[in-house]
Amino acid sequence: MAKILIIGCGAVGGLLAQTLIAKGHDVIGVRRRPSAQAMGVGRLKFQYADITDASQLDGLPPDADLWFFMVSADERSEAAYKNVYGQGLANLLRRYANNPCFFVSSTSVYGQDAGEWVDEDSPTDPPAITSQIICQAERQVWSAGAGNVVVRCSGIYGPSRRYLLNMATQSPCLQKSPPYFTNRIHERDCAGVLAFLLEQKSASRLIGNCYLASDDGPVPQWEVVSWLAKQMGCPEPRVKEIGPDARQNKRCSNLRLKNLGYRFIYPDYRSGYKELMGNGKKE
Repeated sequence: MAKILIIGCGAVGGLLAQTLIAKGHDVIGVRRRPSAQAMGVGRLKFQYADITDASQLDGLPPDADLWFFMVSADERSEAAYKNVYGQGLANLLRRYANNPCFFVSSTSVYGQDAGEWVDEDSPTDPPAITSQIICQAERQVWSAGAGNVVVRCSGIYGPSRRYLLNMATQSPCLQKSPPYFTNRIHERDCAGVLAFLLEQKSASRLIGNCYLASDDGPVPQWEVVSWLAKQMGCPEPRVKEIGPDARQNKRCSNLRLKNLGYRFIYPDYRSGYKELMGNGKKE
């Protein structure tokens, strides 16, 4: 079994750690500071370090077999993103130059906004500087080692991320036509995908260097919020008047991941949100 570091071990990292520990791996969660939420994972060891300070990485185990990069920036600003995805990532790639890395990225690297389908081979040319920095980080990861894998996650939701649930209670004003598509993945599936890819790699199966992690149903935001509001007995969202040339976001394809053999715990928003609202129970 492997010695594994989860860099930026928060809610999803904790779920991943549970799965890996159950499989017999030696897992160490690395955080900048303690977190009560993360500390709730049994048998998970923690070490604390600020990855943007290279000297603080000296205390991390040098003999890790592989590592997951799951760090988020403190705020949505150019400086904060450069700090984490630039300096912090570079420090780790130097420290673990010979150790495979799974880099958790974002579907924000896609700049498409006319409702197009995107996959791992689609162009990545986002307009936002923060997303451009993530694109640069992906290239940095691939350049550092042929065995490194980038996993682009769409909007993560779950017990610790209830953004759309909260929105649905407020009768928001939303774009209805043309549709604005949303893409999502449940926290458990996000962790499940990472554990699955590690399992494939550990079994010496041929895997790609990039996977798009999103559930089976990119659907209009109006549909999701309307359905949530109805389930909770809240007023429907209000229609936002908008021109016919309005942005429609993109639709994310998970075919590469599913063709590799991953099966989603929550394949669509209904199955995931029913459980969050207490209307369904996943065994």
